[in-house]
Amino acid sequence: MLSVLARIIDIAMVALAAMVAAAVHSGGAVWLDDMQSVSLAFGCLLVVVFFPALGIYQSWRGKPLYDLLSRVTGGWLMVEVTGVLISFSVHRADSLSRLWLVYWALASIVLLVVTKLIVYSILRGLRREGFNQRAVAIVGGAPYGRFLIEQMQGRPEAGFTPVVVFDEDGTINPYEDPDAAHAVAGVPVERDYQRMIELVRQRSIRELWLALPISKEKAIHRFVRDLRNDFVNIRFIPDVGSLTLFNQPMVELLGVPAINLAASPITDLRVLPKRVFDSLFAFGALLALSPLMLVIALMVKLSSPGPVFFRQRRKGIDGREFEIFKFRSMKVHKEAAGQITQATRRDPRITAVGAFLRRTSLDELPQFINVLRGEMSVVGPRPHALEHDDIYKDLVKGYMHRYRIKPGITGWAQINGYRGETDRIEKMMGRVKLDLYYMQHWTFWLDIKIVVLTLWKGFAGSNAY
Repeated sequence: MLSVLARIIDIAMVALAAMVAAAVHSGGAVWLDDMQSVSLAFGCLLVVVFFPALGIYQSWRGKPLYDLLSRVTGGWLMVEVTGVLISFSVHRADSLSRLWLVYWALASIVLLVVTKLIVYSILRGLRREGFNQRAVAIVGGAPYGRFLIEQMQGRPEAGFTPVVVFDEDGTINPYEDPDAAHAVAGVPVERDYQRMIELVRQRSIRELWLALPISKEKAIHRFVRDLRNDFVNIRFIPDVGSLTLFNQPMVELLGVPAINLAASPITDLRVLPKRVFDSLFAFGALLALSPLMLVIALMVKLSSPGPVFFRQRRKGIDGREFEIFKFRSMKVHKEAAGQITQATRRDPRITAVGAFLRRTSLDELPQFINVLRGEMSVVGPRPHALEHDDIYKDLVKGYMHRYRIKPGITGWAQINGYRGETDRIEKMMGRVKLDLYYMQHWTFWLDIKIVVLTLWKGFAGSNAY
């Protein structure tokens, strides 16, 4: 019913847009001439053909609004282009006003998008008030089943209501949570398979979500087989939490759905503002701090024999190696092959100037050059020496996942006190935990917050020496 109504509304909006375009084009008259009327008829016919093919009339319950609006906009542009090509093929393009076509295209997009927004908002409001809900049965216990229930309860506007949880394997432990013996987050628990099937049929449940690990193939086939004659939407929502550190969405590769178990959690499109900010901020910082950096370079040169810059190989995004720049803070010395000794408190290798630079983090300023070269970001997990990577990659869970994004000059771990020497594995575990938190919860505004807090708190720290 809603699908039919949506089609009627779209056709009405396309017709109304054609008349608005005619009024603007002619200066007041809303009537269409013969060629415009034919174009409108073709346009309405093409809407009926193209829009369903683009999935515009599917249920958008719980799905992103921007996806719907982008499909509507793209669909209408396809209609317009097809209509113009048809008019060329029948040699009637000369009698059709190009300006009217432009007005019609713009007015149609505006009216279609506005009506979709209104209908979407009305449906969300009704569902938030408890109307137009869809009952959901969840197959899967704690903690993933509980997570899905909390998601549904936290977003009532999506229109999904959990009514029963099937926990045949007993993953919900009543000893840990006595209330969970009979209910999870207020949703009753069922452990008998046949009773579960009867409940789905008796209560006319139309959504069955299989929140199971990917290893539960037999259980999945069992539900699909036994409910094959019932009109139930069976959705497999795999629990991959034990396999991935990031809460990754479904992606499409060559038309095949896939879940990234190990991939960057920050997509190229989302990271665009970050890249622009990095370039502008690094350029501005180097320009503003160039007099200070010249003074520091002179002080380093006078403090002890050796180069101004300390250079070392580090891992960047996806493990690609690059050469990091720092102001040299130690006397020139040799390390044993494959060994890097971290600086310690009152380390004799550190010069007097170097101690000040390390304590204030001024030795890190040349890394803005790495940012401009695209090897680093202003904000991100700090890169470590390659030798330290080899040590910690098997000792700290998620250590190498930090290199799924560009390393940074400052980061969430640094503003939370994890700077300087990591003389105990617990310190590295704490740093990695905060780095992974940053990656999972990244937004452009989180980067801005970290930069502001870094400037506010200062670069100095008790652990920096």
